Amino acid sequence: MSLDFDALRKKLNTLQGQNDRKSALWKPPEGSSIVRLVPWKERADNPFIELYFHYLGRKTHLSPITHGKPDPIAEFADKLRSTGDKDDWNFSKQFSPKLRTFVPIIVRGEEDKGVRFWGFGKMVYTELLQVINDEDWGDISDPQSGHDVSVDFIPEKKSDTAYAQTKCLVKPKETPLSKDAEQVKKWLTEQPDIDEIFEEPSYEELATFLEKFLTPEGGEDTSVTATTKGEASSAEAVVEDKPEVKTAKVKTKAKTASAVEETDEGNSSDVAEEFEKLFNE
Repeated sequence: MSLDFDALRKKLNTLQGQNDRKSALWKPPEGSSIVRLVPWKERADNPFIELYFHYLGRKTHLSPITHGKPDPIAEFADKLRSTGDKDDWNFSKQFSPKLRTFVPIIVRGEEDKGVRFWGFGKMVYTELLQVINDEDWGDISDPQSGHDVSVDFIPEKKSDTAYAQTKCLVKPKETPLSKDAEQVKKWLTEQPDIDEIFEEPSYEELATFLEKFLTPEGGEDTSVTATTKGEASSAEAVVEDKPEVKTAKVKTKAKTASAVEETDEGNSSDVAEEFEKLFNE
């Protein structure tokens, strides 16, 4: 039997891509770290990069709405919400894209690793924006007169809440990004490409994934149909009618319980917590 070199080459590329992603992303370790926000080379006047993700069945996909494109999973969520049914509304939450914000940083003490991207949720994003919008602080990412940020990370198992915590404290003293002008120039121009770190799946790929997620192998067909671009329907992920939505929901819950624990009232919070763990653990 001859080796399938195409399959092996594809696997190698996947593993190399995973390694590249790992080296390009920074997750705060337990305890305190000092980081410095760096102007993004693609948009110097705003270092924050907003990306939207789907997290379903332990798989994460970048949502095309990040770049203003149609997203069949988000459209399916919209269809569920449009029924006006409370159960459908709750069920739809797990299909709505979730925001994750990234910012290029230098980690103090690890300057040799170069610029990496730090991803965080709404609370950290809000805290940092509030500081920047405060005239007493201003642009904390400025290479000459910016401020370092202390990041304290408490993992879930040691937190006094039900989830991990990230606390930020902006240092009051202004400091340069580096005293070495050549080093600063390198950090401002040589940064990972975030579009390569998180590749955007095609509309058809997401539609196929959604259909498989809702109709797991060995499961019965549901009323959900993911059509492809160009077909007659204006909505590529459609629901035939309200009663069938409920039928699809029951079947999906029975077949995907091992992937995401679901309840009518608490499903969205479960998905959100798992989403956070993906980035923080």
